[in-house]
Amino acid sequence: MTTDSASSALSSSPEGLAALERRLARDLECLGWPARAWMPVRTHAGEPVLDVAIIGGGQAGLAAAAALAQQGIRAVVFDRAPAGSEGPWATTARMETLRSPKELTGPALGLPALTFRAWFEAQFGADAWARLDKIPRLQWMDYLAWYRRVMNVDVRNDTAVTAMLPLPDAALVRLGLRTPAGAQQVLARRVVLATGRDGLGGPAVPAFVDALPRAQWAHSSDAMDYTRLAGLRVGVIGAGSSAMDSAATALECGAHSVELLIRRPDLPRVNKGKGAGVPGLTQGHYDLPDALKWRIRHYINVANVPPPHGSTLRVSRFANAFFNFGCPVLSIEPEGTSSMRVATPRGEFVFDFLIVSTGFKVDWNSRPEFDAIAAHVRTWKDRFAPAPGDEDQELADSPDLGPVFEFQQRAPGECPGLERIHCFCYPAALSHGTVSGDIPAISEGARRLASGMASLFYREDFEHHFANLEAYSEPELFGDEWTPAPPPSERS
Repeated sequence: MTTDSASSALSSSPEGLAALERRLARDLECLGWPARAWMPVRTHAGEPVLDVAIIGGGQAGLAAAAALAQQGIRAVVFDRAPAGSEGPWATTARMETLRSPKELTGPALGLPALTFRAWFEAQFGADAWARLDKIPRLQWMDYLAWYRRVMNVDVRNDTAVTAMLPLPDAALVRLGLRTPAGAQQVLARRVVLATGRDGLGGPAVPAFVDALPRAQWAHSSDAMDYTRLAGLRVGVIGAGSSAMDSAATALECGAHSVELLIRRPDLPRVNKGKGAGVPGLTQGHYDLPDALKWRIRHYINVANVPPPHGSTLRVSRFANAFFNFGCPVLSIEPEGTSSMRVATPRGEFVFDFLIVSTGFKVDWNSRPEFDAIAAHVRTWKDRFAPAPGDEDQELADSPDLGPVFEFQQRAPGECPGLERIHCFCYPAALSHGTVSGDIPAISEGARRLASGMASLFYREDFEHHFANLEAYSEPELFGDEWTPAPPPSERS
């Protein structure tokens, strides 16, 4: 065997997770990560105060916590799900693989040993990586659990936020929590909402489902046992990624038939969002004029994102799957006790169960934990009026965020302290671009959030840090490192 072939064989052999973790630990040590603690310890009326509370322990929350640690800022993460079920991957997501290309580094924050690729190759080898097409969904969840462990992220599971109240006089935010030990409260100097695609609301549910009993329909994001659809005639509203994944899951679980009711005359063929993903936009979106921010996000919304190639084939391989184009729902009427009749321009359909895959919306009313702040959050409809024909409800409802993803007040002075809550989830996209949830630029967003917070904290605590500067007394020199020279006239 030649030297080159021996080296190639060696590099393709799995090194094992233990070896990878040693490599990562060494990299972190060389980078001084986490940075030394520099934040003053705070209490308020005898209560301890967290530097940062992060709501959500999915990939955005983990990346934010790790990026803050690099800045020497400690964060505690709260997630309502049990350990291993954070985010959608092991619960409501139904795709076989992720939609993003496997080469994207996701939340790795510039650390090669922290990438999914390094984690995968350490266990299965470089040859297996070369054969891999897309990342299996549940394997991504396994990777995130590993990420949490090796980056020592402090996640408190089974803990839901029930209330969020800025305390402007104390420059704090009080959180109400529902925990396994009962109701609790914590104080934090700043709060990060890393709550995902539906981070400020919930599913966008069309009004026509109001005609149905709740047991006869589901949103594609609902947690549901799809085996209950065995033998049923299922309708799926929509043709995006989640619609395809729901349709395929229903078929694989034995549905009698699945009819996709697709409003468009055809499926979009090109993912325009993927074409927009260049470093210039990632770094520069926040600095664009309002009209250009709206223009690019509205264009992507109108073009729509096609379902992945594999997800579509997953449906079409079933003979009992039907793609109905130009087929918006006109009305729905219950028929008997267990079925419904759905009217469309292409005729009527009879279903036993309906799945609506109609996306998400900002809906403060569906999130009681935001009751104290919802009416005061400035949105883009308060800031910008698009040209006629370019209206977009999703964009209009998006929060108008500051440079560190912070909420801003609709009416100054009505909710002081609101700016201590940072929106690091999908609704930040119009203000900051897609850097706060999606895999491609999540590291850039996390670093922007963390560096911005470090600046804010330093400004707030300037007198504390200046006092530390004045008190700093570690000598560099002791006075015995030199001998004073005599005047030139006294030298021999």
